[in-house]
Amino acid sequence: MLRCNLRLRLFCGFNSEPVILRPYQQECLDSCLHALNSGSTRIGVSLPTGAGKTTVFISLLAQIPPATERPRATRSLILVNSVELAHQKYKATGRADVTVATIQTLKSPGRLEKFDPEYTKAVIVDEAHHSAAVTYRRILSQFHSKIQNPSTYQEEEENKEPLHDNQVPIFGFSATFSRHDGISLGSVFEQIVYHRDFLQMIKEDWLCNVKFTTVKAKLDLDSVGINSQTGDFLTRSLAEVINTDQINNLVVKSWLDRAAHRKSTLVFCVDVAHVHSLTHVYRSYGVDARYLFAGTPRKEREDLLNDFRNWPILTEGADVPNIDCVIVARPTRSRNVYAQMIGRGMRLSPKTEKIDCHVIDFVDSTSRVAGIISSPTLFGLDPNAVLVEGLSTKQAEELEAMAADISSLPDKAAEGPQAKSVTYIDYDDPFSFIHGPASSSHISQMSSNAWVSCGGDIYVLECLGKGFVRIDPVDETEDQPKHFTAYYTPAMDVRTAKGLGVSPFRRSRHRNGASDPATDGQRKFISSRWFKKGKEIDENDLTKVAALTKGQAGTIITRLRHGAAARHASAQRRATREAKIVQKERDRQNRTHVKVGSLQ
Repeated sequence: MLRCNLRLRLFCGFNSEPVILRPYQQECLDSCLHALNSGSTRIGVSLPTGAGKTTVFISLLAQIPPATERPRATRSLILVNSVELAHQKYKATGRADVTVATIQTLKSPGRLEKFDPEYTKAVIVDEAHHSAAVTYRRILSQFHSKIQNPSTYQEEEENKEPLHDNQVPIFGFSATFSRHDGISLGSVFEQIVYHRDFLQMIKEDWLCNVKFTTVKAKLDLDSVGINSQTGDFLTRSLAEVINTDQINNLVVKSWLDRAAHRKSTLVFCVDVAHVHSLTHVYRSYGVDARYLFAGTPRKEREDLLNDFRNWPILTEGADVPNIDCVIVARPTRSRNVYAQMIGRGMRLSPKTEKIDCHVIDFVDSTSRVAGIISSPTLFGLDPNAVLVEGLSTKQAEELEAMAADISSLPDKAAEGPQAKSVTYIDYDDPFSFIHGPASSSHISQMSSNAWVSCGGDIYVLECLGKGFVRIDPVDETEDQPKHFTAYYTPAMDVRTAKGLGVSPFRRSRHRNGASDPATDGQRKFISSRWFKKGKEIDENDLTKVAALTKGQAGTIITRLRHGAAARHASAQRRATREAKIVQKERDRQNRTHVKVGSLQ
């Protein structure tokens, strides 16, 4: 824990002059005070990395008077999630004007009890997107009765009332005020009263300009596991794919090609082993690269950060204004994580003559893993549709406007896929009633014969009498591209057909009685396959079967005999599964969008 006197912190500890708030910081402060005066006591604030959250909430604490019902409440508690502060050699008494404490410390027996709500005028939660976690709620529930303590939930339910009536104001600050695991931040906060994103900050010159480069690479992320709680990739599984010689060399070569002239580069890796490996690859190219991670000793960490401006590469975890290049060498499905990473390079640094920050990230050129965050997705665009290379902030604004235009169009896909009607209805469904050629339009243009599409790129041409020609697709292999194989069973000897002056292939079903009513045998066969046991029979379906022509019935029977029904059913199941995945991902992404308003 770290203690500090509020007045010294603001006016004489670190600054010899009073703090002058930026306009947006003052707006944020006013919004918080207005909400508090309006009766709200659990308030959220969304500000990007580099916006000066610490300045805002320290200034806020200075302007919050003790509550009327608790005149002795003059102390404040600031909760942080940084393990680094836990290394500070301070012993908090709970009686300082302001106490900065880590969540890890307050979990220790007897620590939380030092902070009496009767003497606490406000609680600040830094990195507030963690607040819905069980550990946070256990701590915050001591200060506010509206926050449920998971440990005493059953007891409170039995008593039908909270265990106390404390209403200490709680303010949450975060650059990424959202969660991917679906746990509502409304369990802690009532509303978000102020939000500002990094693009607004860049436009107004409070953050530096940013250039984006997206590198397409064959990453093969299909095999990487997904954390069911966070929605992001599993670290160990991701490391197996990313921490390879091929990918690490690609990262370094991309930096050498695009950003070697940058003064200070920060590289984000998957895990500690990846940090070590990538540092080694940088050094093998003659680049002075060093690394930090959570286990780096405090003194060594301080020395490395102090020297950072003198050497070009740092891998993982630093907060240094002079960073002018960020490499995201670890793919993520979390907008929060991505925003935190690139935010490290957006701080202004006039002393180092920093002009902008170059962000380089990597996307998979082959897989269709949903939800991967990259520079295009920040602006609502598909990274497979837009190749971002040397994208400036101004161009980013144009892309953002483009995304807004696209999202305003009446696109049915935006409403969520309709799994049972998206595909395989008029094409692969063996019971589709085709008016006109039974084959696909492109096949009809190539041949006047009555080819029947049986789904799955399988085509059948019935011959005169019996037998057929069947064309099947053959998947691509390392040795040969995708191609088709044809199987031919003639209806009669070709010489015989030639002697009779007829084609051995059946012509279009529009000819030779194809428009005549279907035979009883055809209708009976189709009904036996369509009206399965247990299926409710619709009168309209019976009417359709009765109205079938010979040509339509023949098409359906051909499809059924060649497995179209099974392929169609399989396609529907696959479409349903894919639709659920798409909707789940859409719901997850929607939870990342922050806006001012109620969280209840």
